[in-house]
Amino acid sequence: MKEIDIRPATEADFDAMWPIFQTLVAAGDTYTFPADTTREACHAYWFGPGVQSFVAVMGTERLLGMYKLVANQPGHGSHVANASFMVDPAAQGVGVGRLLGVHCMEQARRAGYLAMQFNFVVSTNLAAVTLWKKLGFTVVATLPLAYRHAQLGYVDAYVMYQLLTDPMQWPA
Repeated sequence: MKEIDIRPATEADFDAMWPIFQTLVAAGDTYTFPADTTREACHAYWFGPGVQSFVAVMGTERLLGMYKLVANQPGHGSHVANASFMVDPAAQGVGVGRLLGVHCMEQARRAGYLAMQFNFVVSTNLAAVTLWKKLGFTVVATLPLAYRHAQLGYVDAYVMYQLLTDPMQWPA
């Protein structure tokens, strides 16, 4: 895993990000995007205003995954971060998601976020649910039958949350 670098995403990375996005969205088992999401909409998702995107790369040639970091809400909710993650199916199961998750939490702290919330984690996405729990997230709400899974039909989605700093240290 030492040969994997996580760095800010650039426009030059988008050609490698797009097929990962397409593959994961087309599977219909983890993301709410429709299978026919356009390249332009995908680009706006990863590179829109206020979005910080990062990529995990191996060497100079292989993009393994990516995440985006944003404020979960504007204004009075902007101290809570939100993030989305995608790992190339060919790179899943070897720890890339964990590296991205840890990096994301560090970036969120560095950016001054006090907590992180995932608004919609599909309950049947066991790899993600397990990873987030291992990294300290808690399921704070279950959204019954909120996701229409391509193979399983309607399944629950979770809201997951974690404080990133000690609330006693938060500014008034």
